[in-house]
Order: sequence, then structure tokens, then C-alpha cells
Amino acid sequence: MNVYPQPAIALVGEMEAAALAQPDLAVALQGAPGCNGHRAALEYDGDCLPLPCFSFEDALEAVKEGRAARAIIPIENSQHGRVADIHFLLPESGLSIVGEHFMPIHHALMALPGAKGPFKAAYSHPQALGQSRHYLRERGIVPMAYADTAGAAALVREAGDPASCAIAPKLAAELYGLDIIEQNVEDASDNTTRFVVLAREPLDPFDLRDQPAMTTFIFEVKNIAAALYKALGGFATNGVNMTKLESYQIGASFAATTFYADIEGAPGDPRVDTALQELAFHCKYVRPLGSYRRARARG
Repeated sequence: MNVYPQPAIALVGEMEAAALAQPDLAVALQGAPGCNGHRAALEYDGDCLPLPCFSFEDALEAVKEGRAARAIIPIENSQHGRVADIHFLLPESGLSIVGEHFMPIHHALMALPGAKGPFKAAYSHPQALGQSRHYLRERGIVPMAYADTAGAAALVREAGDPASCAIAPKLAAELYGLDIIEQNVEDASDNTTRFVVLAREPLDPFDLRDQPAMTTFIFEVKNIAAALYKALGGFATNGVNMTKLESYQIGASFAATTFYADIEGAPGDPRVDTALQELAFHCKYVRPLGSYRRARARG
């Protein structure tokens, strides 16, 4: 059963056929053609063959099964924070992060040809709705969550309701024959999403020597007083910059907190090696998710 709206089905089929014919060039992404993941894949690698997948799990599964060499997945947004479920999905996937890409996000409000409003409902991915929440609230438009931005545009086209609109990239309006009512409806002009690129095999940290690099990992500290403080001390004493530290719960006990972290540098750097060794001493486990070239300067 096809889960895409009818206007997207033919485009998805064409892109799937091209990607499956050359899986080494395929980059799996979540969403219908025209979504931000589609844009990100082409910006990251202009020669790739984007492979649309309905869910994040489907995109990761395509890489695991060899139908795509890589996946590109949004992980966080400057305005709306962490993308839901990603911190659970990445470790569970068994894939490794091999790159990152930062992309400015500009949303357009689009509707059926000739529709002028007022609009009652706006369909889009929850992230896009959150990034445009002030715009929608000021106009009395009810946000309606959908699986992805471009799929929401295709849904509006399929439904044929002139009182409905979608928030999606400009490309989606072109693909699905919608009129752009207003551009740049995001609430912040510097709205940016960070994507990570995943593959079946990790990069060799040796290949990242003399390059600005990032390393991502998860860990769980021992359940003793000041364990987190002690675990992180090694990064400070060894001069390793930690650019992200987030916590999330696994299971229902609320006693075992898992931490997700990004640091500058990669194994092979003596400072990083020492800091990670000190971290491991205070942890139940440390699990690397990948080392990769840093896409831009932090700070």
C-alpha cells in the first residue's frame, strides 16, 4: 500500500527506479520529492540519486539493506531544537555518521491554484510548523501535522480544499502545481537545520588527520554521585571542545539517563583519546556513532 499522496506517487516511483539502478549513488531521505531532505541531499552531493522514503526508519533501513549507499537525516534545527526520535534511531540503526551538512531553511505557504484564503488549516511536518508557529497563530491558521513538508503539499493538491494550505519548500509548489501565497514564513531569518550523513561503514579517523573533525557518541554514566561531572572533566583538562550534550531517557525507570554528545576532533588525536579514556572510566558504556569532517566552524 502506497502511503504517499497521489500527486507524489509517480515522482517517487521515478526516483526510486533511478536510485535502485545505481545504489552506490543513492542517498536515502525522509519525505516526498521536494522536501528539505531532497534539497539537502543535492546540496551535499550534487551527483547523488535521492531516494525518497516515507519515514526516518525507512531511510535508515534502505542503507542497511544496501538499496542506498548513504542516508541524510535532519538531526536538529536552530529554532525548534532536536528532531523527534532521531537520538533513538541513530544508535538503533547500527549505521555510522560520516558527514554533516548545514542548510538554511526557508518555508513557503502554498495552496491550490487561485486560492487566496483565508486558510483554516496548514499542513506540514511538525518541525516546519514549529518554525512557523508565530506566523500561523497571527493569522488564525490551525497547524496540522503531516509526515513531511513536501508530502503535505502533495496532500493539499490531492484534497482539493481551497481553505487548506501547506508549509513546504518552494520546490514542492513547483512539483505539485501549487501557488505560493507567501515566501519565507519561518519565524527566524537565520533558521538552519543540521543534517547528518550515515553509511554502513564508519570513516577511518586516520583519514581525518589534519582536518577539522567532529566525533559523535552516546554514553551512560555510572549511578554514583558526581559521575557526570567527573566523566566530563577529561574534556576540559585535555582541551577538547564539547559542542553538544543532550540527555534522554531509555526505558521507564527514569534512572538510566543516556547522553548524546558531539566533540571537536577525532580518535588518533592524543587529547581526544585521553578524554575518551577518562570518560569511559566513569561510564557504564561509551558508544561511538562516527567521526567525520566538520562542515563549519562552531562558536
